Amino acid sequence: MVPLVVPILGFPCMAGLEWSILVAALGASLLTLISGFGLGTLLLPVLALFFPLELAVGITAVVHLLNNMFKFGLLWRHVDRRVLLWFGIPGIAGAWVGALLLVRLSAMEPLYMGVRHAVDPLALVIAVLMAVFAITELVPTSSRYAFGPKALLPGGIISGFFGGLSGHQGALRTMFLLRSGLSKEAFIATGIAIALLVDLTRIPVYLERFPDTLFDRWPLIVATTLAAFLGAWWGKKLIPKITMRSVQLVVGVMMLVIAAFMAAGVI
Repeated sequence: MVPLVVPILGFPCMAGLEWSILVAALGASLLTLISGFGLGTLLLPVLALFFPLELAVGITAVVHLLNNMFKFGLLWRHVDRRVLLWFGIPGIAGAWVGALLLVRLSAMEPLYMGVRHAVDPLALVIAVLMAVFAITELVPTSSRYAFGPKALLPGGIISGFFGGLSGHQGALRTMFLLRSGLSKEAFIATGIAIALLVDLTRIPVYLERFPDTLFDRWPLIVATTLAAFLGAWWGKKLIPKITMRSVQLVVGVMMLVIAAFMAAGVI
């Protein structure tokens, strides 16, 4: 099977690497469905182990977009247009600024020498954000924090900004939408629509800055997306057999370890 699949992926000299990423994407998607973490939150640190950080963010964004397009096609009828207008449209501006900041950070000189290599500003920022959002989602009381409908506009800007910078937007979006008066179906569908707007805003910025590196990875992006779909399907089967809280703890600790390694210049 390997000789047939590897040429399709287009990287015959990196077969082991490609398969490692596909397995990791499947596992990340599986854990996403069970633990409640966003796909981008888990997939980004996995890809960061194999690619430069700015490229890992770009690949994650494309996979995230394709996954959300699939879900949006199923749930678009439930989208709340009012919330989409007041939260999603400002999120476009925030995502654009965040994506521009990512591009600028990726071009800056390293800040200090780590254990194995120099740590640049982008790696440090992503490491800090990864740690903060991991802790936020691990603390049980964090799910109780929510903002009222009046905070939709600034919430959209803030959530979009972090979505454009690192892809960490799900936790913030949830905090701002919880008390917006949406039904369960509208909450899910509107969140997907907002995430789509953020992805459609940040990806062109990434493509302008990293056109060759992203386009050259399209076979891997397609394969990773399919692996994520498979992981979601498998995760649905495992939900009755696994304790969600235990998965959240394991995943959260792993994210904190990866963040620490990034800040220390180990990876």
